[in-house]
Amino acid sequence: MPHEQTGSVRPARTPIAVFASGAGTNLQSILDIEQQDPAWPALTALVVSDKPQCEAVRRAKSAHVSVFARDPKDYADKSAYERAVLAELQKRDVEWIVLAGYMRIVSPVLLNAYRGRILNIHPSLLPKFPGRHAVRDALQAGAVQTGVTVHLVDEGVDTGPILAQRAVAVQPGITEEALLERLHEVEHELYPKVIREVLISGSPHSETIVRSGKHE
Repeated sequence: MPHEQTGSVRPARTPIAVFASGAGTNLQSILDIEQQDPAWPALTALVVSDKPQCEAVRRAKSAHVSVFARDPKDYADKSAYERAVLAELQKRDVEWIVLAGYMRIVSPVLLNAYRGRILNIHPSLLPKFPGRHAVRDALQAGAVQTGVTVHLVDEGVDTGPILAQRAVAVQPGITEEALLERLHEVEHELYPKVIREVLISGSPHSETIVRSGKHE
């Protein structure tokens, strides 16, 4: 008789693409949980980067994840670059895009193809301090509290619907580097949580999404 297998079968995972431009620490947190948690609902099918030499690309290759890393300047325009990205996403049946330190504004080419299915994580309590210098801006404003926001991407800069937030106290005299490190710690916990809940629920508007996390 054939050997009968026991135990639960791991459910199929939803293909996602992670976009990153820098160190890739949020990417690494996703790759780690993907390896360690059999119930994790996502499969990183592709890592996209506009910085071919960045650390995020090295992390992806070390994890044997497919990479599309191209300098947008090598294309005729932004639309041409994103059409090339879109072709790679479609080739791998990617269902969700996860922006993780991707320092480019997504154009309608990708936005229209993945409307309501692009997540971003931002190091502030939006709508406060949008843009690429959020941590510096919070310190310069004398904020006593900042935090992390996960939101859907729309046409604006960090203006999409907020899915989850977690506050972090700004200690007196803290440096930008130290505050950023603390925010990264929160990001690495919060982002996988939201990704999991969005993919399991199948909708970013589900009541399962945490709209506000614990405050520190």
